Amino acid sequence: MFYIQENDKPCKWLNKAFPKVELKENVIIITGMCEEMKEKKSIKLAKKIDSILKKSKSNKLVLSKKIQENEVIKNMLYSYGYDIVNGKWLFEGLSSQVIDYIVAKKNIKKEESYTSVLVNDLSDYTLQNIILFAKEFKSLNIVTNHIEKFKKIEQKILKETGLIITVTNNKKKSLIKPQIILNIDFPNELINKYNIKEDAIIINICNNIKIKKKRFNGLVINDYEINVNDEVFDSSIFKSIDKYYINQIYEASFYKKIPYSDFYKKIKMDGCKIYRLYSINGVF
Repeated sequence: MFYIQENDKPCKWLNKAFPKVELKENVIIITGMCEEMKEKKSIKLAKKIDSILKKSKSNKLVLSKKIQENEVIKNMLYSYGYDIVNGKWLFEGLSSQVIDYIVAKKNIKKEESYTSVLVNDLSDYTLQNIILFAKEFKSLNIVTNHIEKFKKIEQKILKETGLIITVTNNKKKSLIKPQIILNIDFPNELINKYNIKEDAIIINICNNIKIKKKRFNGLVINDYEINVNDEVFDSSIFKSIDKYYINQIYEASFYKKIPYSDFYKKIKMDGCKIYRLYSINGVF
């Protein structure tokens, strides 16, 4: 795994004209990075980064906040096939903790509340969280375009746990009651085809969305931040920790095929907790 960040030192004119890319341990440092950088320079920087990374066997990258703002560099690294950590995988894993954070902030009683999960491509993490939500909430809907596939899962959950969930794709009724809606993978265009409870709280895992309906005055959460124990971080990056999004650095420490039970053991051991949620209207 490699980290890519800008240099803290004052940038000389020569570096601005000819940005420099150098590798120190597993950190790639760019000297001469500036906001007004032209596309041609950004392309050259991306190519320099790629030439350094080709010599290694690692494909995983964590970009600093400033580097992420450069769409040219980011998109070129994507096009080269690098796995750029964005925190979304961790967001899905932490979705039960996210809901607990919301419930505490809003004084919501789970046993009296409705919730829905919008999902077409089901991971084991989301399946395990669905089982957890079915135990805790008054009612749980799975809203999906793949009714037949999820009906089988509905029956399996009922048989193995005795828990009742509802699988639906009713655009008029399925999202009218839920106070909390966990959107795993519905894009903006699709979710806006549904009637949604006016004050619902929507948590978007993979896609940033905006509800277009004028009467909607609920919360739309598109991002998050966490706290973890300091010793969790790689010593090579700890001194530059403020340059990065902590959730992305933490996600990068995981093997993404880690079993659900092991994932939760690790986040407990590491002291991982939701610190903030970011809605379209601000910090929550």
